[in-house]
Amino acid sequence: QVQLVESGGGLVQPGGSLRLSCTASRIIFNIYTMVWFRQAPGKQRELVARISSNNSSTNYADSVKGRFTISRDNAKNTVYLQMNHLKPEDTAVYYCNVFPQRQAYWGQGTQVTVSS
Repeated sequence: QVQLVESGGGLVQPGGSLRLSCTASRIIFNIYTMVWFRQAPGKQRELVARISSNNSSTNYADSVKGRFTISRDNAKNTVYLQMNHLKPEDTAVYYCNVFPQRQAYWGQGTQVTVSS
């Protein structure tokens, strides 16, 4: 079955940076728009960023615009999320998925904690 494996999370101080990766297997990766979501404790899952199948367009939630950058390498079946100027409110578990998202594709996510 399709697997999406997120990595790169961790504990970082406010103002710091992290780069998340999501590698896909058993999927024709380069035909899908890919997205990053996040879910903070007690909150609904939130769409953070989206990138088209051929890298031609990206979209961001207002809360991360100007700080986060989504990119992809279709040769590596991988989508990235570069996160700069991190804030405590960015603390969440981050997930990737195709767009529109498919329930069966949710992985374990990667925890990002922004704290001093």
